Amino acid sequence: MNKEIIQLEPQSIWKNFSKLNAVPRPSKKEERVINFMMDFGRSLQLETFKDEVGNVIIRKEASPGMEDRKTVTLQSHLDMVHQKNSSTDFNFDTQGIEMYVDGDWVRARGTTLGADNGMGVAAIMSLLESNDIPHPPLEALFTIDEETGMTGAKGLKGDMLRGQILLNLDTEEDDEIDIGCAGGIDVTATRSYLEENLPAGSIAYGISVKGLHGGHSGMDIHRGFGNANKIMNRLLFKSTEEFGLRVAQIDGGSLRNAIPRESFATIVLEKVRKKDFEDKISAWIQEIKSENSFIETKLEINLNEVEIPEKIMEKSAQVKILKAVYAAHNGVYAMSAAIPDLVETSNNIARVEVKSGKINIGCLTRSSVDTAKIDLVNSLRGAFELADCEVTLSGEYPGWSPNPNSEILEVLKDQYEFLFNEEPKVVACHAGLECGILGNNYPEMDMISFGPTIKGAHSPDERVSVSSVLKFWTFLLQILKNTP
Repeated sequence: MNKEIIQLEPQSIWKNFSKLNAVPRPSKKEERVINFMMDFGRSLQLETFKDEVGNVIIRKEASPGMEDRKTVTLQSHLDMVHQKNSSTDFNFDTQGIEMYVDGDWVRARGTTLGADNGMGVAAIMSLLESNDIPHPPLEALFTIDEETGMTGAKGLKGDMLRGQILLNLDTEEDDEIDIGCAGGIDVTATRSYLEENLPAGSIAYGISVKGLHGGHSGMDIHRGFGNANKIMNRLLFKSTEEFGLRVAQIDGGSLRNAIPRESFATIVLEKVRKKDFEDKISAWIQEIKSENSFIETKLEINLNEVEIPEKIMEKSAQVKILKAVYAAHNGVYAMSAAIPDLVETSNNIARVEVKSGKINIGCLTRSSVDTAKIDLVNSLRGAFELADCEVTLSGEYPGWSPNPNSEILEVLKDQYEFLFNEEPKVVACHAGLECGILGNNYPEMDMISFGPTIKGAHSPDERVSVSSVLKFWTFLLQILKNTP
């Protein structure tokens, strides 16, 4: 266990976060962390069980004198986004996260940190094992697979929970109280293509786009971060039109909820055009870097000669798919008319894979307005179907409609002002929170979401503020003392 980390305050949270981060827990591979949490609850001799999909529930009786308070369900998800830099040698299936302290921040070495949502999990663990913290009846809900489908929340039956209040500990600004979120849907475009032999006299290059911010495809979508898939497609499109470039393969992005930081392509063209091509693409690279220079200061675009590949894409398929990716919307589609500065609808072109006769393009479309979400989905379908792709929709989850008259919201607002001498920001977010799904089966439950400050979630730049964790913990304890 990292001694530097566990000496931070509050020590109970950092100790539990360190224990949690020692357990590999990528989405859809949560068996070990489920067993870890079951063992934790049983070691405290608390009522501990898991439901049929793998969510873990632990219950703790109220402190003396607080038995008549409403039961509070504390909720966080066990899985984490697994993203790493291409230069980092790390296996999320077998290794624990390597953490270090950087001033007021805790970071990981070349990978995601897992503060999303590990800090919430660690806080709940600290409450469950405490002996001296006043609290109402508590019910801990640790869901699985939040990051890649929210299947844990979707699979939770309507008769499992007893709580009347739900505190979701999964947001990322410590001065915000969330009362609503966006829904989402996965859009996947696929097609096959014929492979062709290379023309005589060809030369091959590898193109890489690296060094972008990446980040959360909901919370960061408005920040103007570059999308590696879009940048790569721009280069390939221009090179195809001017030099007759042929694509052998493309491998860009990874997870749907992460803005793609890297893309790699292998391309072929006539050797006699080598000099002109290298000069021209160098100019285009400088144009792209200049356009992105204010935000993407570490952007790298490299061109290197590589071994000749065995096959290339048929030309007609290549032209169509490059046009489709160019036409497909990426980024903010519409801002909310109801809530100032809130992104209403967006799309993330998260994955572009072209290899061995198969094309796969994955997008995550989000919106707080269902009709607007479907409007953007139809726009994407139009672009991809014109390129002869089959488009499938999956993983849809609902948004969470704000309730400005929430009783627990008033408690949080009052206690925040009492502790910190300022008003909190009451907001809705463009990320997907499990509250919308849980609310379908528990419509009477009063829900709220808050958490410590986390930056760069879903990217290797993920970091959590040490001082913010202490603020979050102080706020959480104050809320539990003053619940109705």
